[in-house]
Amino acid sequence: MTLPPDHDKFMQQAIDLATQNVLSGRGGPFGAVIVRAGEVIATGINLVTATNDPTAHAEVTAIRNACAHLSTFELRGATLYSSCEPCPMCLTAILWSRIDTLYFGSTATDAAEAGFDDSFFYQQVRLPTFDRDLPTTNILRTEALAPFNAWRTFTARIDY
Repeated sequence: MTLPPDHDKFMQQAIDLATQNVLSGRGGPFGAVIVRAGEVIATGINLVTATNDPTAHAEVTAIRNACAHLSTFELRGATLYSSCEPCPMCLTAILWSRIDTLYFGSTATDAAEAGFDDSFFYQQVRLPTFDRDLPTTNILRTEALAPFNAWRTFTARIDY
């Protein structure tokens, strides 16, 4: 597969963000760039330790920045360039944001060799809910249907 030259430029930007993030001491070795119509609309770096937020991965911060910049909750028509293969959380965020295309540089195996092993998370996500290592119990299910019932009849809702 031959990619247009801009792909290399955007991926290199994600890689440079990741490298600079490490060298600055702000966070982990991950960077992301979101592009639409050939223009960068947002970037993100890993800010987990800087913000004490375990969800502040580069892809998630880029999505948050892009959505804030565009005043929308979906990023159809956008492409995400990540310096590394996204973890399960980031992949899910990318899917929820409706980004059209994902390109990544290093792999999950490369990340594991650097001390960022996501294999446990991938394994846990594949398991049935009650077989996961995280003790999980379903309670008040009938009562918990009330918000969905309200949603179904709420005429001003915004579907997503």
